[in-house]
Amino acid sequence: MIVAAHQPHYLPWLGYLDKVAKADVFVVMDDLQFEAQNFQNRQRLKLSEGPGWLTVPLLHGGQTERLIDKRIAASENPKQHWQHRHWNTLLLNYGKAPYFAQYADELKDVFTRPWSSLVELDLHMLDLALKWLDIHTPIMRSSQIGFSGYKTDRLIDMCKKLGARCYLTGSGGSAGYLDSEKMGRAGVGVIWQQFTHPLYPQRFERRGFSSHLGFLDLLLNCGPQSREILFGASHPMHVMPAAPAPLRAMEAA
Repeated sequence: MIVAAHQPHYLPWLGYLDKVAKADVFVVMDDLQFEAQNFQNRQRLKLSEGPGWLTVPLLHGGQTERLIDKRIAASENPKQHWQHRHWNTLLLNYGKAPYFAQYADELKDVFTRPWSSLVELDLHMLDLALKWLDIHTPIMRSSQIGFSGYKTDRLIDMCKKLGARCYLTGSGGSAGYLDSEKMGRAGVGVIWQQFTHPLYPQRFERRGFSSHLGFLDLLLNCGPQSREILFGASHPMHVMPAAPAPLRAMEAA
């Protein structure tokens, strides 16, 4: 069994979802320390003037505050509320995208229902991405399992507890702390993710193609073809007949 893991992201990018799809089990590391200026509460989309950030404002906490403890800040002015601004940004920049109407109702629900927990918002966005891209990888939360150790030792403990023989890792930050030899001595092989970002039609062509955006850019521009664009050339996937369990159902596991 192959396991992969990552901190929760807001509107995860395509490489994140590629890693989820290539794993047999994906663990959302929601009990790690929050990292400011990361993608846990923000993401880029393609706006008329070029790639721009959508950021979820957070209440200030201690430097060692965990992701699972982060709370979303509210605004007393409805027009300044982050949900109002994010939805209006989508309407303005993607309202005329070919497939916006197909996903508009569920997206609008995200930006109208109340949110207080950052992790719950991120998990809901991931749940939608998995459904819309037909990804069936089971999702687990590290806070509900309990892993011990630090860096490589924590990954080894995770793989042991989940019965995984291989750990799938990205080529970004993991390269700086993951000790593949130590993993091997513990009986866990390391697979380095190979991901080539796809090209696809986007809005505002005069700005050129923008990569590494939130998954909504692909989905709203390409709709049902998004899965094939993302996965067709990179790796064949076994499609399970049953739908993926909603992330909230995993909480009871």
